[in-house]
Amino acid sequence: MAGCTTACAALDEAVVFLGYFKDLKDHRQQGKVDYPLEEILLLCLLAVLAGAETITDIALFGRKKLGLLRRFRPFDKGTPAHDHLGDILAVLDPVQFQRCFVAWVAALTGTPEGVVAIDGKTVRRSGKKKDGKAPIHMVSAFAARQRLVLGQVKVAEKSNEIVAIPKLLEMLAIEGAIVTIDAMGCQRDIAQKVLEKKANYLLALKGNQGSLREDVELFVAEQKAAGFKDTTISRHQTVDGDHGRIETRTTTVLHDVGWLLQRHDWPGLNAVVIVESEREVGDKVERETRFYITSLVLLADMLAPIVRSHWAIENSLHWVMDMIFRDDECRVRTDHAPANFCTFKHMAQNLIRLAPGKASIRLKRKTAGWDDDFLASLLTL
Repeated sequence: MAGCTTACAALDEAVVFLGYFKDLKDHRQQGKVDYPLEEILLLCLLAVLAGAETITDIALFGRKKLGLLRRFRPFDKGTPAHDHLGDILAVLDPVQFQRCFVAWVAALTGTPEGVVAIDGKTVRRSGKKKDGKAPIHMVSAFAARQRLVLGQVKVAEKSNEIVAIPKLLEMLAIEGAIVTIDAMGCQRDIAQKVLEKKANYLLALKGNQGSLREDVELFVAEQKAAGFKDTTISRHQTVDGDHGRIETRTTTVLHDVGWLLQRHDWPGLNAVVIVESEREVGDKVERETRFYITSLVLLADMLAPIVRSHWAIENSLHWVMDMIFRDDECRVRTDHAPANFCTFKHMAQNLIRLAPGKASIRLKRKTAGWDDDFLASLLTL
């Protein structure tokens, strides 16, 4: 490319991620474009990696780090002001952007192994109360073992996760994975979609599946009272102690579910999982029972870790988005900009997790802001 030095051309080969976004449509009038879309994508990603939390931050990063940016692309016109940048992100098609993101992650990681946890998160300050605009809600898929975001979709206004989850599943390559979803995703159509993707499911069973939950709860109570003598079960127990708390978890799996299939005809159902937890903190004891349905044919000692793996999306994605990327404090609000900004944060989180070394995400992000060579190296992963 004209204007690139030899060093720039060499580093250009390293920015492989841009190739996965080449089909992203730019709806601006091409004759009036001063800032090519690939330069905008590169600017936003590098800025978020280096600590940017707002569009104003990204614009300032662009002005201060123009030399670094020109290692990768010409940036002949420099970088846009924050209002121009915000306009570009507001009109960028988030669905196309998210599909490109999924293709990029798939190339980085291949088919995910183990648990793929799916859950939603609201970006709390992305709404406008005075305009009656609710905050956006993003549903994400998270590879629990690799600790990587596989994809995300925005829940449409006046819609919910039940509609969004199948759209997310459709984008993903998850053959052989185990999809875990909390209660909202416990729907026949979602279970069927998981099976069509040649994956297995483990779905939390709560009150939104009224008669199914009631039948399972009644059957479990009857069998428990009779010592489970009329059905085939497996059981596994763990005891954990930390910070003055002792937690005992007992996982029981009911392997005979023919009675349940006759009544509810649930696709691919092979077992019911009951997890009973007892938490002791000083003199206080708390007890909770949770129910799950699954297409897996596994014993309790293998299903118990799968149930617990779902919470990786809370601890390693949602928590990190809030505490490290300050997601709930982000006031990006115009049109598609909030969803697109969230996708950049997911891209940055993935790259920081893939970076070698034992430093925390927070410290690696700090280092990216202070050390241009380290920041540039994140794009070669």
